[in-house]
Amino acid sequence: MPRLSEVIAALDALWPPSRAEQWDAVGTVCGDPDAEVTRVLFAVDPVQEIADEAVKLGADLIVTHHPLYLRGTTTVEAGTFKGRVVHTLIKNDIALHVAHTNADTADPGVSDALAGALGLRITGPLVPDPSDPEGRRGLGRICEVDHPETLREFAARAAAWLPPTAQGIRVAGDPDAPVHRVAVSGGSGDSLFEQVRASGVDVFLTADLRHHPVSEAREASRPLALVDAAHWATEWPWCEQAAAQLDAISERHGWGLRTHVSRTVTDPWTAHAPSVTPPSISGAPN
Repeated sequence: MPRLSEVIAALDALWPPSRAEQWDAVGTVCGDPDAEVTRVLFAVDPVQEIADEAVKLGADLIVTHHPLYLRGTTTVEAGTFKGRVVHTLIKNDIALHVAHTNADTADPGVSDALAGALGLRITGPLVPDPSDPEGRRGLGRICEVDHPETLREFAARAAAWLPPTAQGIRVAGDPDAPVHRVAVSGGSGDSLFEQVRASGVDVFLTADLRHHPVSEAREASRPLALVDAAHWATEWPWCEQAAAQLDAISERHGWGLRTHVSRTVTDPWTAHAPSVTPPSISGAPN
C-alpha cells in the first residue's frame, strides 16, 4: 500500500498547487504523511456528512474540491462545525486533501467533467492558461453539441444529465433559440461574461448566477442565453473524473487503491417551491 505522501505527490502532479489562485487554500489539510492509504473518498464539500461517510467506509483519505478553511481560522475547537470535521478526521486517521482552482484549470479539469456529463464535444478552454503551450488548460470550456437543438432541449438535457438538486435548472433566453456552441464553467461563472461574449457561443452554462450580472449580460448581448445550475451539481462530475485519474495512477504503480465517489448531496438548498402563477406582475396584489 502507498503512503499518504506518495498519493499526495500523485494528486499534486494532476493538480499542481502552484496553479491555484493566490486567494485559494488547496493542499493537504490534515493527515500523517507516513500513514498507509487503501481507500480514498472523493466529494465536493468537506462537510460533516462526508467525514461521517468516510468513517463508515473505512477511508484513509478524502479528496474534496472545496476547501475546509478558505479564509483561515484561529481554532479547530470541536464546538464549531469545521472544527468537528477536523476532530472526526484526526480521531479516525483520515487525511483530507483539497484541489480547488488548481483543478478548475487543469487538463482535464472541472469543466471538462461538466462538459462530459452533458455529452458536449470540447473544442478548447474558455479562458486559456497562457503558461500552457498546448492551449488545453484554462478556465471553462467551449463546446459544441453533436446535433443542433433548441435552448429548451438543451436545458432539459442539463436537468436530466446533471445530478438532481432542489434548484433544478434556470434559463434566461428564448426557449426556441437554436443551440450549436456552448460555454461551460463549473461553479460560479458570472465573472466570465466578457470572455463568453467574445467566444460567440449561443449558451453559457454555469452556476450561482445573480440578478444584476445576468440582467446586464442579457442586455449587452441579447442572443446569448444563460443556463444556471446548482453549484454542487456542476462540480460533482469532477469527482468521478478525479477518481478515475487516481485509479489509473494506482494501477500503474500497483498500489491497489480502492476509490469511491460520494453520492451524498451536499448542495445546501433542500427544497424548491415552484411558482403557481405565470411570472408576470399583472394581477399581483398591491
